[in-house]
Amino acid sequence: MDSTQIDSNPWTLVMTGATRGIGRVAARHVLAEAPDCHLVLLARGGGPTGFADDFGDVGGRLTIVDADLADVRSTRSAAAAIGRLLDDATLPPLRGLAGNAGIQFVDDQHTTADGLEATFAVNVLADHVLIGDLADRFTRGSRITITVSDTHFGDLRHNLGMVPAPRWMSPAQLARPGAFGGAPPASGRTAYSTSKLAAVHLVHEWSRRLPDGVEIVSYNPAYVPGTDLTRDAGVVERFANRRMLPVFALMGLLDRVPVAGRRLGDAILGTSSAESGAYLDRGRVAASSAESYDRARELELWEFLEAKRVTLGNVQ
Repeated sequence: MDSTQIDSNPWTLVMTGATRGIGRVAARHVLAEAPDCHLVLLARGGGPTGFADDFGDVGGRLTIVDADLADVRSTRSAAAAIGRLLDDATLPPLRGLAGNAGIQFVDDQHTTADGLEATFAVNVLADHVLIGDLADRFTRGSRITITVSDTHFGDLRHNLGMVPAPRWMSPAQLARPGAFGGAPPASGRTAYSTSKLAAVHLVHEWSRRLPDGVEIVSYNPAYVPGTDLTRDAGVVERFANRRMLPVFALMGLLDRVPVAGRRLGDAILGTSSAESGAYLDRGRVAASSAESYDRARELELWEFLEAKRVTLGNVQ
C-alpha cells in the first residue's frame, strides 16, 4: 500500500486495543500523520474515564464504539453500528482495520460468556468476527493489520525463554477452557503463544479471501516492557516487566512503548510496503515461523471461526 494514497481522501480506520500501551501511542500517531483519517475505536464501556480527552485537538476525528471483544454478539453489534455510520456517511469510507487487542492470563481457565477460553476468544476470534462483518465495507487500497507476537516461534531467540512454545490442536480444543492443562503460569502462557500462532494462520487465510485491493498483514512488535500485558502475572514478572526490562530498551535491545507504538502506527498506515499475508517484524517484512505456514490448519481454523461468528453472534 502507498501511504500517500490512503491520506489523499477522508477515510476511516477501525481499531481495537488502543486504550493503553502501544495501541494508544499508535492511535495518536496515526491521527497525527494522517490528517484525513477518522479513527473508530472499539472499547468496552467506552474506554477508561477521560481517555478521549487525551487526544486533544485531534479528538474531533475520534469515535468510540462500545464493544466487549470477549463476547461475539457484542463484537458483531459494534461492527453493525459501524456499518450504519458508514451507510449514512457519518463516517468516511472504510480503509483500515487494526486488530491490536490482546490478553494474556496466568492460566487457561478464563471463560467468556460464549463458553470459550478468553485468550483464544479475544486474540483470535474477535479479529475474525470484525474482518468477516466488515469485509464488504473495505474500499480499494485498504489495509488490515493484526498484532501478533514472535512468541509463536516458541524458541529462546524470540521469547527469551519466558513463554512456552505454542501447542497446536484442533480449533475446537484450542477454544476450550483448560486445553493446556490449567496449571499456572505455563497453561496461560501456552494459550497466549498458541493464540498468536493462530492469528498468523488467520492472516494467511484471510489474505486468500479478501477482495482485490484489500490487504492484510500481521505485525510483531516483539517484546515491549512497560505494557499492561503482564498485569495478571505474578509479582516477580510484573516487577521485571515494569522495572528491569526497560533497561534493555534503553540499551536498544528492546523497544520502549513510544517507539513500538509508532512502529505499529506506521504498519497500520502502510509505510512499509508488503504483500498481503506478510509478517512484519518491527516494521520489516520477514518470515513467520515454519510452523505458521500450514494451509490445512489455516482452512480448518477459518471454518471453525466462521461457524462461531455466525452461530454465536446473530445480530438483528
